[in-house]
Amino acid sequence: MKVVAIGGGTGLSTVLRGLKLHVDEVARPAARQPVITRLTAVVTVTDEGGSSGRLRREFRILPPGDIRNCLVALAEDEKLLTQIFNYRFADGGGLKGHSLGNLLLAALTHLTHDFGKAVRLSSEVLAIRGEIYPSTLSDVRLRARLRNGKVISGESQITATRVPIRRLEIVPRRCRPLPETLAAIESADLISLGPGSLYTSLIPNLLVHGIPEAIARSRAVKVYIGNLMTQPGETRGYSASDHLRSLHNHVGGRLFDYVIVNTRELSPTLRRRYAAERAEPVRNDFGEIRALGVEPVTAPLLIQDQVARHDAQRLAELLLDLAEARKQRFVLTSR
Repeated sequence: MKVVAIGGGTGLSTVLRGLKLHVDEVARPAARQPVITRLTAVVTVTDEGGSSGRLRREFRILPPGDIRNCLVALAEDEKLLTQIFNYRFADGGGLKGHSLGNLLLAALTHLTHDFGKAVRLSSEVLAIRGEIYPSTLSDVRLRARLRNGKVISGESQITATRVPIRRLEIVPRRCRPLPETLAAIESADLISLGPGSLYTSLIPNLLVHGIPEAIARSRAVKVYIGNLMTQPGETRGYSASDHLRSLHNHVGGRLFDYVIVNTRELSPTLRRRYAAERAEPVRNDFGEIRALGVEPVTAPLLIQDQVARHDAQRLAELLLDLAEARKQRFVLTSR
């Protein structure tokens, strides 16, 4: 099984943590799910906040934060590397607020003059179980047109907006992906998008010229992983079908065969905590999802502690089951 996982933020790293358990070097021979022979992560590079934003402005490099999260998620010794790569300096003048992993990627970029090569070198050093590609090597920014006609720029403003987003744009528009990304999509058996911030982690990948076209041509099983919660700025009040409809509107049609939605109820305590931040569980409107030509797949995927998050292992198993079921149907109909 060849798998391509697309996204950004903590959502993509969650998916990768589950999928890496099925990569052929570590998967149990008797495992029920198919073995992954190639695992590729495609990561958005539009972050402008925090350590990533500072490095981007000061050193004119692509933001390393989401890439760093994926490196940690796919690393052999994730516990140790999480501590090292995610170590954040609490003081030290110019170091304050920076994570060590972000600084390492910045240093390698300056040594090689190539952000993509810096990511590959980091991958080799950490012996990750897969490959990671930025969605583009262009210095791209986000711009959003709101329903009231106003135009805002930058990830930070888009995340904070109280006015619904009508259209997201990427600047420059004709940015291109790496050839390796298109090759991975072309040969994939399974392509996933999400979970993650709809307008700042997911759709930006689909605005890179060539990526949505490659997904549309691919014969892979294509799955959108729905978010557990709405986001106060970007998707306040959005249902599951609203997320899908926005994806369709930005790429000009349907890309995904399935949408995975959670069916486990949020605890009253966590619900109140999210409500104080103007967030709520994403509503599953199955009829509207099917009307968009996408089949909903339901599962109890919610894990609750201080925040709501996906069960990485169960999510990975569900993704691989969907791909394997399609593969078996293809074999039967070909006989």
